[in-house]
Amino acid sequence: MMKIFGTRAAVAAAGAMALLALPAVGDAQTRGSNQPVAYGADGVEYAPNRVILRGRAEAVQGGNRFRADQLTLVSGSGGDLERAEAAGSVYFVTPEQTMRGDRAVYNLGSGEIVVTGNVILTQGQNVLSGSRLVYNVNTQTARMEGAPRGAAGNRVQGVFYPNGTN
Repeated sequence: MMKIFGTRAAVAAAGAMALLALPAVGDAQTRGSNQPVAYGADGVEYAPNRVILRGRAEAVQGGNRFRADQLTLVSGSGGDLERAEAAGSVYFVTPEQTMRGDRAVYNLGSGEIVVTGNVILTQGQNVLSGSRLVYNVNTQTARMEGAPRGAAGNRVQGVFYPNGTN
């Protein structure tokens, strides 16, 4: 966990850095990386235990990118960054995969990112869609769920290509 303290700028920088300390699939070099973090938004708001990036919000480190209409970085009472919440046209992109949805919550303690609402997961040409994706950045495992019974389009659907086949 990243300790957040100091000036507001340090809070935003520390939050973005902890947020993007996510490993790229198959890229152990990215774990604990000291690579610089670039972040930006049309506006930034500071509140107790929160940094909110609004409008084309994006944080990038190495090959990982977290993008949404709004990114909220939430710290606990001790100042540790606990989670990142994304809303509106959410994308989490690694060199290997792209996750897209309407909302996402990344829990730094568990390493899980939960993406909801019209979720699409792609890896190469393979595509998987559903309503809720739970992806663990530590174990690189994923679970996709469909919409509740009775909802339109309630099934998980996908297209998988055998190795090297188009």
